[in-house]
Amino acid sequence: MALPVPGKPVRGSKTGQPIMALFDLLGRSWAMGIIWHLYNGPSTFRRLQEYCESISPTTLNKRLKELKNSHLIERTVDGYALTKRGKELFELIEPLGIWAKTWAKSFKQD
Repeated sequence: MALPVPGKPVRGSKTGQPIMALFDLLGRSWAMGIIWHLYNGPSTFRRLQEYCESISPTTLNKRLKELKNSHLIERTVDGYALTKRGKELFELIEPLGIWAKTWAKSFKQD
């Protein structure tokens, strides 16, 4: 699966609308989990692998490469870290996480 790039066809958009390219990237396994974890600070490959529980090293490598090529994370002396854009993205998505917790309660039966 190729890196989703705005302006090129992606899942859900033949024209590659930027929001659809972003959703394609974020919808890939563990992409959001990696971003969520890195908001707390840099992390090594091994720590990310532990955080992501069942992720294979191949999948983690692929996801890290995609997120780096999308300018959302970078490699630092302390491990992988969010870039400025990655932090901005997290701060936009965090309210959705809060909303989702409230939404999830509507599925609980008394």
